[in-house]
Amino acid sequence: MDDNREKKIENTLRFYFMCNRLKNIVRTGWLNWNVERERLESIAEHIYGTEALAIAMNDQFGYNLDIMKVVFLLSIHEIGETKIGDKTQFEISKEEKIKIERDAVHELLGDMISKEELEGYFLEFDNQSTPEGFFAYQCDKLECDIQAWLYGDEGCFNTIDPENNPAMKSQAVQSLLALGMPIHEMWLKFGQRKYPYDENFMAVSKYLSEGKAKKLGGIKDGKWEPKKD
Repeated sequence: MDDNREKKIENTLRFYFMCNRLKNIVRTGWLNWNVERERLESIAEHIYGTEALAIAMNDQFGYNLDIMKVVFLLSIHEIGETKIGDKTQFEISKEEKIKIERDAVHELLGDMISKEELEGYFLEFDNQSTPEGFFAYQCDKLECDIQAWLYGDEGCFNTIDPENNPAMKSQAVQSLLALGMPIHEMWLKFGQRKYPYDENFMAVSKYLSEGKAKKLGGIKDGKWEPKKD
C-alpha cells in the first residue's frame, strides 16, 4: 500500500473514531432532570433525530432550501462535543460555548482536506446565517423538546434535584415550574418563549403542548407504538 493511500485511510478512521464517541455521550439535560429510564439518548441519537425532523418538516411544509445541506449541517453541528462534552445553556454562556466549540472543531478536524469547508458549515449553523442554517437550528431546538415530550409520555420525569440541576438557576424555568406543569410541558413552553421558531415549528411545538399528539399513539414497553385505526 502506498503512503498516500495509507494516510487517507488513517485520516478517514481518525475522523470516524472521533465522531463515534458521540454514540456514548448521554445528553446532559436528561441527566440533570433525573430522567428515569434504563437507556438515555446519546448525542449521536439526537443528531439522527434532528435529521429525521428536518426531512419531515421540509417535506410537509415545502421549505425552499437545500435539504441535503441541512442534513449535512446537522450531521456536524455537535462535532465539538466529542472534545468538550455536552454543555447545556444553563451551564455555560452562549458566547463561551461558541468559542470553545469552534476551537475544538478547528483542532479536531486536523488533517481533513476539506477542513475549511467543514468549519464553514459549523459556523453557518452557529450563526444561522443562511436559510439552511436557521432551519437546522430550529430542528436542533425542537427535536430536544419533542424528545422531552416523549420521555414525559413514557413517565420518565418523576423527581427534581434542584441542587444538581443547573437549569433551576433560570428564572424562566422557575416561573414555568411554579405553574405546576409537568416537566416535559415546561420544556415545550420554555422553547416556545425562547427560540425564534417560524410559524411551522411553533405550530408543531404547540400541537404537542396542547396534548393533540396523544391521538397518534404512545409509549409501550419503552417503544413508540402508533395508534391503531
